[in-house]
Amino acid sequence: MTLLYKLSASLSGHSQDVRAVASPSPTLLLSASRDSTAIVWTRPDDKSSFTITETYKASDRFVNAIAYIPPTTEAPKGKVFNDYHIQLIGHSDNVCSLNISTEGLIISGSWDRTARVWKDFKALYELRGHELSVLAAIALTETEFLTASADKTIRLWDHHKQVRTFTGHTDAVRGLTLIPEIGFASCSNDGDVRVWTVEGDSIFVLSGHTSFVYSVAALPNGDIVSSGEDRTVRVWRDGESSQVIVHPAISVWTVSYMPNGDIVSGASDKTIRIFSAVEERWASEGDLKAYDDFVASHAIPTQSAAPVDKNKLPGEEALNTPGNKEGENKLIRSATGAVDVYTWAGGAWVKVGEMTDGVGATEKKTYMGKEWDYVFEVDIQEGAPKLMLPYNANENPYVAAQRFLAQNDLPVGYLDQVAKFIEQQTGGVNIGSSTEYVDPFTGMD
Repeated sequence: MTLLYKLSASLSGHSQDVRAVASPSPTLLLSASRDSTAIVWTRPDDKSSFTITETYKASDRFVNAIAYIPPTTEAPKGKVFNDYHIQLIGHSDNVCSLNISTEGLIISGSWDRTARVWKDFKALYELRGHELSVLAAIALTETEFLTASADKTIRLWDHHKQVRTFTGHTDAVRGLTLIPEIGFASCSNDGDVRVWTVEGDSIFVLSGHTSFVYSVAALPNGDIVSSGEDRTVRVWRDGESSQVIVHPAISVWTVSYMPNGDIVSGASDKTIRIFSAVEERWASEGDLKAYDDFVASHAIPTQSAAPVDKNKLPGEEALNTPGNKEGENKLIRSATGAVDVYTWAGGAWVKVGEMTDGVGATEKKTYMGKEWDYVFEVDIQEGAPKLMLPYNANENPYVAAQRFLAQNDLPVGYLDQVAKFIEQQTGGVNIGSSTEYVDPFTGMD
């Protein structure tokens, strides 16, 4: 039986992108954001609404990771742990991932190219060997650990010694998750999710995302869920895509799950969303329709795709033909002459947007044989030549900044600075939408 996930709830509380979510129980949810806060959300049962019970402020730094330490005698309610605490203890640069093992070990990954293992809040091991930032780290046992890096590799460690390197991804590896009785899964900027054995064999390559894949998690029923820069959360079963959940946001930065099987996502539109396969936990019919309409209202700039000849596109009658696979996209010429984008999801064609000319589309600049909305000159170091930074208005500033750093072999520590520079120079262009819409669940754009 194929499960069908539908929206259960949308949570508004952050003022910038939601970068990490964790939910140790159906009544407790944790989130971290670029707004420099971590939030604790609670509810009395899994059918009630979440409310904010605590907010942690991390000075003016972004909070990129969050985890939960189960209750102990000293802390009967458990502990919320975010990357701001780790920064004070040992890493020399931003911490971008946290994982708590079943034995209570904390493992952290950092832009300083290392991972660290902590026990009782004291440094136990330093895992040094990656050539670039460690973007994900998880514990297999009390002495075995996995790390994933922007250097395109995954590494297995025994205590503090490297014992195996996993290669296969062709770009930065962003996330890791354990797959019981099999091994683990990874996701990458190359657009793929891979499933591996700990011995080094690649079992599946899950292809379907059309851009960077930022986060991956294993659901309690054995399915895999992933999220990325293509506006989607995708559910995978037995090596195939079983459902595509489109979001009204360009970047779905993080995906996790609750012990009851519900999926939790955090996105660039500042919103946390919960999706459930249990009908009694679904939002009302009115709210579900409002969400679908909100997703469909988001325009997709034409420079995010190949040139489109409207006259050669099929009309709406083509929607009577079923899709071939979950996540298949189709361009339709509407009765008004617009180009609508549909995705085959849950056994039906779902409108996910309308293609429009993007911001700045009439004043393109050419750089390296390609047209861009903006090409900035960036002065990184005094006395050094200025570097060219190309950017399209439909892009997430952080994705463009990441590409710029990689192309110029610059430290990832410049990421936030470059992204802020883009935002300032473009005047906060609203990407991915031709006009401003208000989310019916959060009241936020």
